[in-house]
Amino acid sequence: MEGERILIIGDIHGCLDMLNRLMDRIQWRPDRDRLIFVGDYVDRGTDSKGVVDYVLALRKCSSRVDCLIGNHEAMLLDYLDGKNQASFLLNGGWPTLVSYGVDKKNADPSPMIPPDHLAFYRSLKPYVELEDFYVVHAGFRPKVPVREQNMKDMLWIRYPFIYSDYDFGKKVIFGHTVFREPLVLENKIGLDTGAVFGNKLTCLELPGMIFHFEGP
Repeated sequence: MEGERILIIGDIHGCLDMLNRLMDRIQWRPDRDRLIFVGDYVDRGTDSKGVVDYVLALRKCSSRVDCLIGNHEAMLLDYLDGKNQASFLLNGGWPTLVSYGVDKKNADPSPMIPPDHLAFYRSLKPYVELEDFYVVHAGFRPKVPVREQNMKDMLWIRYPFIYSDYDFGKKVIFGHTVFREPLVLENKIGLDTGAVFGNKLTCLELPGMIFHFEGP
């Protein structure tokens, strides 16, 4: 579409106020601009439920919203399925449960999470392919074709991907690993700038390669 912008937002981690302000800043046009979230909507921050409500509202007003799965959504789904529950809680999961109204006397969140939220978590994409870019949560395993990547790497990989100069055929935009400023290399762009750790939330605007930021 002529005049289309592609707006890609990094890891939110329950920081609803920051997301609200960033969306005001970038002036997303639902009928013209594509909006992509790299995952990690939940955990560590204070309003994971509110973030998911917000993203669901965006999806209702436009079909031009793509939502990727992050490792924290994968851990939440495992927790709900009774798997690796300690790992979820140790990685900032408890604030997510609290945002859904769960307390320690009744730690089963299943009845507290709305069906549309569960459907959202289960619908998240592993990656998005654009004309000149791939967008994925954590990255890709070097020397493995994109269509043969496994989910664990796409959600969790760090240094084998970050320190590699491997050319996947398109530049890779990713989150997951925190940088104080966006990481911009010849073959990759990292967008997780530690919003939940007191730094800022980042959006990359394409094709102009413009970075937008919102702080605490």
